[in-house]
Amino acid sequence: MKKTVIHIVGARPNFIKAMPLVKVMNKLPINNLLVHTGQHYDYNMSERFFEELGIKPDYYLKAGGGSNTTQTAKIMIKCEKLFNELQPDLVVVYGDVNSTLAASLVAKKLHITVAHIESGLRSYDRDMPEELNRIVTDSISDLLFVTCDDGLDNLILEGTDTSKCWVVGNTMIDTLVTLKDKFTESHILSENKLVKNNYVLVTMHRPSNVDNTRALKSLLQSLVQISKKHQVVFPLHPRTSKNIVNFNLEGITSESDIKFIPPAGYIDFMCLQKNAKLVITDSGGVQEESSHFNTPCLTIRDNTERPVTIQNGTNKLIGTSYKNIEREIDIIDYNKKSNIKYWDGRSSERIVKILIDTLQLNK
Repeated sequence: MKKTVIHIVGARPNFIKAMPLVKVMNKLPINNLLVHTGQHYDYNMSERFFEELGIKPDYYLKAGGGSNTTQTAKIMIKCEKLFNELQPDLVVVYGDVNSTLAASLVAKKLHITVAHIESGLRSYDRDMPEELNRIVTDSISDLLFVTCDDGLDNLILEGTDTSKCWVVGNTMIDTLVTLKDKFTESHILSENKLVKNNYVLVTMHRPSNVDNTRALKSLLQSLVQISKKHQVVFPLHPRTSKNIVNFNLEGITSESDIKFIPPAGYIDFMCLQKNAKLVITDSGGVQEESSHFNTPCLTIRDNTERPVTIQNGTNKLIGTSYKNIEREIDIIDYNKKSNIKYWDGRSSERIVKILIDTLQLNK
């Protein structure tokens, strides 16, 4: 009888991390199933990514919306029903979103083996919902696949059994390497009249930056000042866009040259990152991707769960004093090159070798 593996994804970063592993495992003699919880359900944040990544969910749970607690509970209920129906031998979860926590909890309560892709990342900020998701998921997972050495160090400090941990690299970089030729096919630069290496790309979506009126207002004011010297392009996350309207902040940027655009698809967004002079972000994934592209990155946060992008990449953590952004743009090292171990596009291959043994496919 064929073994059954379920991959759980719910948000944009999950789709990108899952794609290469799903495709490699499709070649194995197993029932390899992709389940989308529906945590992200906006077309530009969901369906468009599946189309561009060349993967398609086998099941769509439609469990999006609500508070973190409500959403997690809805996903758990629907995962329990699906897992009982399919009886999987392995559940693979990705990253740190609510879907990751929900599916791993349900799987363990049903005595199903759990593999966590991107284990060990820590910001040491428990006010972040993602940090709680990471800690709990790692504590109950059976197989922990770690992106970098500092992630393994974190797990060791927490007393994790290292026999179930493997440093394998970053599957998000696998996707980037696999699809890199498509980035040149994007027309997003010409459509927005952007010149390579001559614009600043901004992405902001974290509650600490966009859910507070004062913080979002200060951020926009700083971007207006930056736009007087640099072309600024800002793909608006649905959360950020909604709050600009709800907080009546549209007037701040109305006379500026900031180019606000809808959320970009994967190919377009990678093209924007690769060709930017600089990236300003609060996204963990963007810190990783920009480091691979050797695009300088300023991270607008007080902490990061990806310190490897600072130590060995092109990222700089500058806090949330938005007035400092303009000064940081002038002093950042534009010649720094990234050198992160195992971020070579082969992480999925390393993971699959271990999963073949776990699933006893050689017997």
